[in-house]
Amino acid sequence: MAAIAHTPIVTPASRSVTGTVAAPEAARTCTRCVMDTSDPDITFDAAGVCNHCKSFDQVMKTMVRDPDKRRVELEKWVDRVRAAGKGRDYDCVVGISGGVDSTYVALKVKELGLRPIAVHLDNGWDTEIAVANIERAVRGLRVDLHTVVLDWEEFRDLQVAFLRAGTPDSEVPTDHAILVSVFQTARKLGVPYMAVGHNRVTELILPPAWSQGHYDWVYLQNIQKRYGTRPLTTFPSFDFVSYTRFRRFARSHVWNILEYLDYSRAGAMEELTRQVGWRNYGGKHHESVYTRFFQNYILPRKFGYDKRRAHLANTILAGQTTREAALEELSHPPYASERAAQLDRTYVVTKLEMSDDEFERIMRAPPQRYEDQPNMLNYRPFLAARTAYRAVKRFLPAR
Repeated sequence: MAAIAHTPIVTPASRSVTGTVAAPEAARTCTRCVMDTSDPDITFDAAGVCNHCKSFDQVMKTMVRDPDKRRVELEKWVDRVRAAGKGRDYDCVVGISGGVDSTYVALKVKELGLRPIAVHLDNGWDTEIAVANIERAVRGLRVDLHTVVLDWEEFRDLQVAFLRAGTPDSEVPTDHAILVSVFQTARKLGVPYMAVGHNRVTELILPPAWSQGHYDWVYLQNIQKRYGTRPLTTFPSFDFVSYTRFRRFARSHVWNILEYLDYSRAGAMEELTRQVGWRNYGGKHHESVYTRFFQNYILPRKFGYDKRRAHLANTILAGQTTREAALEELSHPPYASERAAQLDRTYVVTKLEMSDDEFERIMRAPPQRYEDQPNMLNYRPFLAARTAYRAVKRFLPAR
């Protein structure tokens, strides 16, 4: 990929409170992975190895790594799911986006002899390739599909509210809606288990400063009240009660199936292409036009965050790529050309019904953090409700 002229990355620390750019501090990169000081909370040891590497090593110690033991654990999961689903139409629910991880989960669940129902959240941003991938997968695997279509005007207003808030996690509305939609479908249909594509081997590293609050309904609803223009009446969201129910359900009924497989993204893409005609859409999570634009344009240019670093750091530590290959990839801008970046910019801004002036004001405004907004960790009404619930819970019969 040829190098191109592009807007310089500005780290949050290099912006003054007025939004003007100060002299950037010298960047420092981990000597083992590729995480760097664009994560404002990163730390290094005497050898220059970062805290993300240390955390990865600690988590790996808690996971089953031996292939034989992992296979036994996988079989135990399958037996539990099959037994719980006996007499039901489906024994597990799988969220599907047309991306690698979710489609691979659907493939493996079917290969294990289970009866999944696939749930897709249509938020208006699917690429044509993603839609085709979903159609090929459900048809080829003979899986029933349930699609949740968001009210576009309501969702558009929520996405714009997050952009105006200036926090680096504008994918929170989509991630929140996906989880709630899959969980609600499971409850409505009486499906006992959720099989999910998240796995710690390839997705453990993601700095909290870059993104958090995905399941925080206090955070989401307060962003909408502060910066949106309309109430959320149909958007799939947790309230205190439903979130508590989900937490209880997740303890034993959410199955991270990929952690029991010898999973690699490259191998999964090859297998999906061969078995269901799946097509590659580019970078990680680029099955969504908005995700592609947010990760490749807004995050690096406003916040100085390149999510490729986290993705590549994971694959380095998992032994699926080398540090040298990762650094080579990071030496190129996220977009293949400035023209491609501008085409996505025009499409997204137009679809969100924003003016160019407002978008530019948002891009120039000082970056904010999750902690700057009311959330589950600092919102007094929520903390009071949680305290009251815990007090009452002691007197309720055990389930």
